[in-house]
Amino acid sequence: MSKNYVITIGREFGSGGSEIAAKVAEKLGIKFYDKELIALAAKNSGISEDVLTDVDETAANSFLYALSSGAFAGSTVLSSGVASLPVTDKAFMACSQVIKDIADNESCVIVGRCAESILAERENVLSIFIHADMPFRVERIMKARNLSKSEAESLIKKMDKKRAAYHNYYADTRWGARSAYDFCLNSTIGIDTIVDIIVNSAKNIIK
Repeated sequence: MSKNYVITIGREFGSGGSEIAAKVAEKLGIKFYDKELIALAAKNSGISEDVLTDVDETAANSFLYALSSGAFAGSTVLSSGVASLPVTDKAFMACSQVIKDIADNESCVIVGRCAESILAERENVLSIFIHADMPFRVERIMKARNLSKSEAESLIKKMDKKRAAYHNYYADTRWGARSAYDFCLNSTIGIDTIVDIIVNSAKNIIK
């Protein structure tokens, strides 16, 4: 794999997607980006990191998705030409520009934020969606957040709804749809098993 390559990982809440992404990056010896994208987007756009964090991967209700077509292509535009846009749109545009810049300069694993759609026209991109059975997800969230079963189920449904709304608003594809990704993998079979599948797929497919 001589050229830069990117593995994008979308995920259901509680499926272990972020953990899988971090382990894949470690095994491949490349960087892993999740929350780090927010800090980079804040630095490049001039938007407060606290503001970007508040609207990260939440639903937006205005401004047609246009970034992937190249309508907006730099922090100068972000800071001036679209000043009247809602903060959710500014945040998405800022993160999208960071994702493109990263893909230009290095191999990496990127979690969420419509990365598979933003980079859809590029070569050497492997897109993955991680899902899992509800009992598996509930158990993980109960342990991670110290929640009851009903609280965990409620949080999972809420977060999935937010991620789907955000993705479906900004991307050209439906969140979690098999046709939108190279692979949809069920992490119920085991986090480390999924990691190995992705690592081996990357080595065999991305060239």
